[in-house]
Amino acid sequence: MEQIAIPDNVTKKEERYKLLSKQIKSLLSKDDNTLTSLANFTAALNDGLSYVSWVGFYLYDGDKLYLGPFQGKVACTEIKLGSGVCGTAASKSETLIVPDVNKFPGHIACDPDSKSEIVIPLVKTDGTLFGVLDLDSTEFNSFDETDGKYLKEICNFLIKEIL
Repeated sequence: MEQIAIPDNVTKKEERYKLLSKQIKSLLSKDDNTLTSLANFTAALNDGLSYVSWVGFYLYDGDKLYLGPFQGKVACTEIKLGSGVCGTAASKSETLIVPDVNKFPGHIACDPDSKSEIVIPLVKTDGTLFGVLDLDSTEFNSFDETDGKYLKEICNFLIKEIL
């Protein structure tokens, strides 16, 4: 049985990410279906990061982002490039850390309980946009540079080794 196991006594965010990253890398396989890998990826992050209320992928279809595998409440099904945090991160190809989503111009409130967010664009090695990884929290200021660093690292593994 596959499971994510991070001991409760590991309280430092960086140490939790190191353990989580190692487990995700051993969980995912290039031989698995892409949707299977993306689904397990979101489940692992949901299990390993207690402050996350929603985690999922929005995938790029050449025109817009559409909802992919996720863990959490029901979500918006489509996001235009340049719209909201996800669409902005995708169009700029840069990670966005938003301490208070209510202060982000054009924020799309899929979940009214969401207070902070981090979005990591997934750009393939040939430069094409695959989509974005989106994490939300019901608390303000949940995400920081540590999240950005380790989530980008795990996403780079996903892009280079799995997709």
